[in-house]
Amino acid sequence: MEYKDYYKILGVERSASEKEIKQAFRRLARQHHPDVNPGDKGAEERFKEVNEAYEVLSDAEKRRRYDQLGADWRGFQQGGGRPADYDWSRWSSGSPGGAGPRARYATPEEMQDLFGGGEPFSDFFRQIFGAGGPAASGPRVRRSRVPDAEQPVEISLLEAYRGSKRIVQVGSQRLEVSIPAGATTGTRIRMAGVAAGPAGSSAGDLYLKLVVAPDPRFERRGDDLHTPLSVDLYTLILGGEIHVPTLEGEVVLSVPAETQNGRTFRLRGKGMPHLGQPDKRGDLYVRAEARLPVHLTPSQRALFEQLRCGGQ
Repeated sequence: MEYKDYYKILGVERSASEKEIKQAFRRLARQHHPDVNPGDKGAEERFKEVNEAYEVLSDAEKRRRYDQLGADWRGFQQGGGRPADYDWSRWSSGSPGGAGPRARYATPEEMQDLFGGGEPFSDFFRQIFGAGGPAASGPRVRRSRVPDAEQPVEISLLEAYRGSKRIVQVGSQRLEVSIPAGATTGTRIRMAGVAAGPAGSSAGDLYLKLVVAPDPRFERRGDDLHTPLSVDLYTLILGGEIHVPTLEGEVVLSVPAETQNGRTFRLRGKGMPHLGQPDKRGDLYVRAEARLPVHLTPSQRALFEQLRCGGQ
């Protein structure tokens, strides 16, 4: 049986505090959550590992027992022992059917709902801590479950760009929800077990369905953004620099001389982050629209007349 290094899974030192363990867990759980990585089997397995590691390291008694096992296991290996000869049974938590895990992020039932059945905890975990899994005596009793619900939530394009936190009202509860960077209209965020049901039933899940409101400056097409920008006639003809708005602030764009009205400029990496891959970004496309001068003075009008005559 494979030894699970829960500290390595969470990316923390063995001396990590409860706060450091919790912070590492939250970061990794968000990164690998199946709602953020639909259909990604690798992310599913990583999410299960992270959930299992946190189940052990966030519980003082389980962590103490795990640390004792780890020290014994390392000593066994350093003494030249073969993994196949290690006696795991002396670390067993008791007979089958004992108390199951108390996962903080997702219960075993919720993990099965997420991944379509199957045991959510590894053989290593069940051997050491007991999980009431397939070896448990008698059938697993599952409570009736409240149907899932869906609730729309409108967010701005800027919130979808940066990622943000929102307080949402669910019945009598006010809950904080994290909006992932790169969210689009139709992105669903699962809030497990917040829909309370009658006694004897397990709470259902609430899915927040995001609606990204139209932005007056930018049109979104996938991860790319498109925006028109008014440019004075003189800059289009003679060339120069213009200031272009982005969701991170203004940037300077060099406009070459004799730029035609309607020309589109591409600013790489200035678009939206990709959902689940915030380091990957789309582009910003800027369409130059000529701004013609008005209220010409007689001398200005004369100069334009000369240009017209010179072009004939």
